[in-house]
Amino acid sequence: MPLKSIRKLLISLCALALPVLLAGCAAGAEPQVENRGKSYFTYFDTVSYVYSYAGDSAEQFEDRSAEVSRILEEYHKLFDIYHEYSGINNLCTVNRLAGGEGVKVDEKLIDFLLYARELYEKTEGEMDIMLGSVLSLWHDRREEAGEDPAAARLPTEEELEAAAGHIDFSLLEIDEAAGIVRISDRDASIDVGALGKGYAAERAAEYLEAEGAYGYVLNVGGNIRIIGTKPNGDGWVTGIRDPEDDTQFAMSLRLEDTACVTSGSYERYYTVDGVQYHHIIDKDTLYPAEYFASLTIITKDSALADALSTALFCMPYEDGLRLAEQIGGVEALWIFPGGEIKYTPGLEERIIN
Repeated sequence: MPLKSIRKLLISLCALALPVLLAGCAAGAEPQVENRGKSYFTYFDTVSYVYSYAGDSAEQFEDRSAEVSRILEEYHKLFDIYHEYSGINNLCTVNRLAGGEGVKVDEKLIDFLLYARELYEKTEGEMDIMLGSVLSLWHDRREEAGEDPAAARLPTEEELEAAAGHIDFSLLEIDEAAGIVRISDRDASIDVGALGKGYAAERAAEYLEAEGAYGYVLNVGGNIRIIGTKPNGDGWVTGIRDPEDDTQFAMSLRLEDTACVTSGSYERYYTVDGVQYHHIIDKDTLYPAEYFASLTIITKDSALADALSTALFCMPYEDGLRLAEQIGGVEALWIFPGGEIKYTPGLEERIIN
């Protein structure tokens, strides 16, 4: 796992642990409960974490965390674009068979792709899972640079322009009734890196809520989903990382029963001729987006938060603010290169420093 990804996860987890430590400093401030947590290192090429602050019994937490693990594993396999699995037609299968006949897939994958299409329309095309042909070029160059930094290079203009010719959501055909998915262009492909983790986290959260769980925190590779509050009714404190210093927070927020996702230019990058190129690609320029250093979305649904953190990162501030207000129930925080911070008015009541 890249060091930058580990740092991002650790700072998120430390921020989430902070209110627990503070709660223990004030005698009688809240009910004394036993906290439980579990980590998973095999899903979505990142670290996932489930944490209970509700006083669950050991057996109850084991049962619930085991089901969370099962859900994450299921969606990890369905969304994987690099590997296929026995008995499963996943997105890797769909991409491999692009240009050919349709692929019979699990109903859960159909539901996901329909949701992705809904988000494509809702975000005016900014949240586009059919960007795979371009994203794969940048992915391959990052991988090459990781193996041999001295040989790091950019995709050529010719490569990018050719790949961009295969970006079109209408190339994805979804037969909901038959459960069949087809990509009509053999050179087009799906990439759900901007949506998959948040969607899986939300499905796990739905399970926990149906179980009546409360006081839980899920962290799927930095996609944070909070279920309820702490036992005394207080919200959780989470820190928004300073893009210029990964040991500091630019802002701390109090959150409850919501999702929080941050996209940043400091994540998953490589360097060519002294210039850093991060992984969040602007579909208009075909290059890493340059508007912001980081962008945080807070909204109830983790999948929506995940999608919007990428979509708004690739939009000018005014356009992103308009889209957030248009969708509704969405708060956003923009950190610009140089450190300027702007946020939606509704975020004011959550700020604690």
